[in-house]
Amino acid sequence: MQSVYVIGIAGGSGSGKSTFAARLTNAFPHAVATVSCDNYYKAHDDLPLEARRKLNYDAPDALEFDLMVSHLQALKRGEPVDCPVYDFTLHNRSDKVTRIDPKPVIIVDGILILSDPALRETFDLRIFVETDADERILRRARRDMEVRGRRIDDIMEQYLSTVKPMHEMYVEPSRKYADLILNGGMNPVALEVVESRVRDFLEKQG
Repeated sequence: MQSVYVIGIAGGSGSGKSTFAARLTNAFPHAVATVSCDNYYKAHDDLPLEARRKLNYDAPDALEFDLMVSHLQALKRGEPVDCPVYDFTLHNRSDKVTRIDPKPVIIVDGILILSDPALRETFDLRIFVETDADERILRRARRDMEVRGRRIDDIMEQYLSTVKPMHEMYVEPSRKYADLILNGGMNPVALEVVESRVRDFLEKQG
């Protein structure tokens, strides 16, 4: 009998995927472990801050997918993992880690998680959250200024140079791999559907 149910939630930056993941986690707080793809950006200790700011963080090669896959496989075996912690104010991986303990349900969210074949194969349910582009950029701008200490000029430059073209090249095409496509992260019907699947799985586990 399958003992772990892994849900992958993808979508563009600011689409609401993390919101949907949080709402789902809150519905089953003791049964869910969450893994954010953002923490698997590669370390660039060899580069100064100004150089790190100019890197393309919206293409698949910016992420350490192999480490992410190995961590998910370990969690599925019932083993805890030490997840890296990414510092967005420094544009680099920090020296901290976060311990993630195995749970019956694992929720993974990230803009590019459906673009990587090996990672995609670890998911039992693949979700893609789509939201209007104007709404996404406004959400991203607010988050980057309030949480990550970014300037609006830098946010717009990054959006036009990498976020928008990489979304069109990698993120949007990955929606074809989704089992379920949601209109925004606050969709109550979609939440009920996914909650029902998770509840059925947990009941079968006893």
